[in-house]
Amino acid sequence: MSHTRGNLNGMTAKVTLSFSDETIAEARRYAERDGLSLSAWMDRAAKEKALRELFNAHAQVLKRAGFDKLEKQALADEADYETVTDELRGGTLRGRRTGGDLPGRGGHGKRAAQG
Repeated sequence: MSHTRGNLNGMTAKVTLSFSDETIAEARRYAERDGLSLSAWMDRAAKEKALRELFNAHAQVLKRAGFDKLEKQALADEADYETVTDELRGGTLRGRRTGGDLPGRGGHGKRAAQG
């Protein structure tokens, strides 16, 4: 791999790559559509793929740590909060209230129903 200075938009690494005819034709078409050179488009595509890989690895770490369950619980808490807020402001739930349909009243709220 050789290096040159001051190439396109900070791209300094020169490499030789091989692609299938179909892949390079699609890449050229997308580069033209986006108004980029093939090199700039491939650089952007490679960066996007690298970021997706990093994001997916991070998401797996969070899932293994149990943070996905915390997010689900936070969403359920937010829904319960919105239900109570709506009720307190005289919203659409007011006419349906029977004394046990709100979260925190006898365990009959959304979260209790979700188990």
